[in-house]
Amino acid sequence: MTLKEFRWHGRGGQGAWTASELLARAAIHEGKYIQSFPEFGPERMGAPVKAYTRISDEPINLHCAVYNPDLSIVMDPTLMATVPVAAGLGKKGILIINTTKEPKKLKEELEMAEGSVWTVPATEIAMRILGRLITNTAMLGAVARATEIVKMENIEQALKERFPGPLAEKNMGVIKEAYKEAKPE
Repeated sequence: MTLKEFRWHGRGGQGAWTASELLARAAIHEGKYIQSFPEFGPERMGAPVKAYTRISDEPINLHCAVYNPDLSIVMDPTLMATVPVAAGLGKKGILIINTTKEPKKLKEELEMAEGSVWTVPATEIAMRILGRLITNTAMLGAVARATEIVKMENIEQALKERFPGPLAEKNMGVIKEAYKEAKPE
């Protein structure tokens, strides 16, 4: 595997950085090298934020934001009106969006000539299982399905390290459901 770069788009309080960290921790359990870090504008609830994840089999010497991601993950679809979420995606780039819209329709709306679009109803899944509008673990489930970059058991181990018992179990349920419901175009 070569270097894989992920850019997470969310709003303050939605857990974009937590999702980035969980993915990175799962990769550590597979013996991979990682980076995970946030980029905040105004630090307030609801403000747009980005988080980044890098995963590689070799040491990572980059120390900057991710400008040409392999994956761009959109936790809040309202960001697409003001944030260029597909910027820098290449021919094989993947855009994963929290929405109930069809992936093919979104690809057309975003005028993406290359790459692929995946969708997952992360908000619905989070409300059904967690009873909260926190979509980060649902988006992590969609990332796991679209990339297979880490094994599910390593995601589960990372969850258990981050969250106490019942909360880890509920979030694992969210991840598994999102993994099943994620759809490519």
